[in-house]
Amino acid sequence: MASCPNCGKKIPFWNIKAECSSCGVSIPNFNWVARLEEDNINAERAFGKFYKTINRMSYSLFGTKLRIARLVLTFLPAVGFILPWASIKSDGDSFDLTFLSFTGGKSVIDILLQFFNNASLLIENMGFEGYSGPVTFLLIGTLFFLLSAVFIVVAFFMNIIKCAKPKTKSTVTFDIISIVCSITAVVFFSLAASRGADFSAFSIGEFTALNSSGGFAWGYIVAIVLLLAAMGINIAVAVAPAKSDEELEAARKAKADAKEAKAREDEIRKAKVREEAEKAREEEQKAIIAEAKRKVAEKQAKDKAKAEKRSK
Repeated sequence: MASCPNCGKKIPFWNIKAECSSCGVSIPNFNWVARLEEDNINAERAFGKFYKTINRMSYSLFGTKLRIARLVLTFLPAVGFILPWASIKSDGDSFDLTFLSFTGGKSVIDILLQFFNNASLLIENMGFEGYSGPVTFLLIGTLFFLLSAVFIVVAFFMNIIKCAKPKTKSTVTFDIISIVCSITAVVFFSLAASRGADFSAFSIGEFTALNSSGGFAWGYIVAIVLLLAAMGINIAVAVAPAKSDEELEAARKAKADAKEAKAREDEIRKAKVREEAEKAREEEQKAIIAEAKRKVAEKQAKDKAKAEKRSK
């Protein structure tokens, strides 16, 4: 139940009158100046928080040359995920631990689709081989490959999520987890290749491997170097000096003031150009009028001379 802001009288919910029945004050307009000042203070506080967040996000991503380099090196590991980390070659279908196979083998995406389409069959095959055969290891390797990709993406977004803490080590933590997952993925995929050699054949949904072999592939060297580079730059950023909120806000205000000053200078320059153009136009009009008067006077003089000549 609401109450009158002036006398404190309780106002029932069905009372829709603007004035208090006890003291007669207008409730919507009561102390409106103070409430307006309070709203202004709250608005300034909200804008302050907004600017602080924007400053931190901008600084976290582009604030220094080191952070710009981090932004580049954070995206580079994506290249490693389209290279083969490990391979299983066979007389039937082959498999590559990558998002995009250039050899005609089945990629992680193909394996993932088979899992969603034939999950019960794959689980049955895993049980048949005692959960320690090529199907089991291949699926585990695929899972950790996907987790590695997810955690490297999370590491990037931690730069934004943790922007209020410019020296956060959370990005390094997720980089390490991503690297560990990548190593695990390669190990299990290689184990699947070696265990597949003990089986004459094994199936992943619609795909069948016959007389399989394989293991570690060259693409993982590139991938691990890029992952380590991303982790290294995140470590460098975490230990590097960082600006405070006050410094960032001062820099933002300086840029805003410089922008406003430039806008004022541009407006003054444009006004001066317009004024000069107006003066030039006026001078041109004066010249045109003077020339017209001169021609009229000249014509009148000629007409007068002709008239005098005829009168003689």
